[in-house]
Amino acid sequence: MRSVSAINRFGWGQRDGSSSGLSVQDWLAGQLTGPDRAVFAGVGSCADGLVALREQRKAKMQGDPLVKPIFQAEVATQMDTLLLTEQPFRERLVWFWFNHFTVSLRQGSTRAVVGAYMREAIRPHVTGRFSDMLLAVMRHPAMLMYLDNASSIGPDSAAGRRSHRGLNENLARECLELHTVSPASGYSQADVTSFAAILTGWGVDLKADEPGFVFREKAHEPGVKTLMGQAFPEGEEGGVQALQFLGTHPATYRHIATQMVRHFVSDTPAPASVRHVEGVLQASGGDLRAASLALGALPEPAWGGGKFRSPMDYVTAVLRALSVGGAPSQPGDPHSPAHQLVSGFASLGQPLWTAPLPNGWSDDAADWSAPADMLARTDWAWRMAAHVRTGDPMDIADIALGPALRPQTRTAMHHAGARQDALALLFSSPEFQRR
Repeated sequence: MRSVSAINRFGWGQRDGSSSGLSVQDWLAGQLTGPDRAVFAGVGSCADGLVALREQRKAKMQGDPLVKPIFQAEVATQMDTLLLTEQPFRERLVWFWFNHFTVSLRQGSTRAVVGAYMREAIRPHVTGRFSDMLLAVMRHPAMLMYLDNASSIGPDSAAGRRSHRGLNENLARECLELHTVSPASGYSQADVTSFAAILTGWGVDLKADEPGFVFREKAHEPGVKTLMGQAFPEGEEGGVQALQFLGTHPATYRHIATQMVRHFVSDTPAPASVRHVEGVLQASGGDLRAASLALGALPEPAWGGGKFRSPMDYVTAVLRALSVGGAPSQPGDPHSPAHQLVSGFASLGQPLWTAPLPNGWSDDAADWSAPADMLARTDWAWRMAAHVRTGDPMDIADIALGPALRPQTRTAMHHAGARQDALALLFSSPEFQRR
């Protein structure tokens, strides 16, 4: 596989003409060796977002005047990173795991903390152990707010007896179904209920000087609980132990191996490929760096059979091909590269951090390739190409696609009447729709 193909398949699209000359395995390893080089300017911690949210609520402010600038700053710096990253494989893994552990703006007042969630709970763990990421996610205020675990109260707890309120199973159900063992493991509704009881008391303290995760003993269901045949003690430690159990369960490794192969290789993961990645996870104790590098050893998709680009994939690849970005985007600037990126996501049906359900955005081509979707891409590409004033379209095509550029596309671009026409043909071509 040529380096441009590797960057497209495992990253976010080629940005310039540089080529490492490394083998795919060496390039992937280099991407995950050493620290994350991303730098996020002008943003604070989750606690800062929670303070803003608290003060808004206390003063009954309308229009998110304190949260909005926090959110805009997150968008600006995180989109700049997506456009400019020199670690595109690491960056793709960050977004893959964010989608796996989806938090959406659609519920839970998460606007104040969704960016911090990605930086604090997901990003630090993409080359660590899955069980560590799972614990960080489940304790992060963004996830607890999104799936409303604060409203889950043990019926026999002090708070439950006083208020006559009960369990909210949202977080427990999604953790079992989507994040860890999956229904294939054979867990029961009784396991969901028991896990919800284990997680009672896990919530968010908005009143603290530095608001964040809190374990509320008075809301916790007392007593030992059983989950999938394992007993866990009462208290916060019972939840930590349960997550360690789930995060290292063989069914979890099988599930996340399937998800990884589906995302990077094929909509219909080959059993042998899943077994390979699953075996690496088992042998390494859930080492995500090792599992990620194992993807590079899997058989390449057939020519022209790479993964279909989602709207986020597609728009990012177009703007990277055009070398959009450079100077930091200013929060809220409608002409900034960051705004161009998120506007494109929304135009094509995948608005930033707004997945409709906890299972995140689909990885299947069928969900993004309807005739209306393809027409929308062509229209967006035509409008985007109108703003390009520099660069030879053929050079851009060669850099962006390398050997994947079809002779038919090259010929059509050569006969195009103008730069805008040639670029629109490139970005609408079948080969640009895949990575």
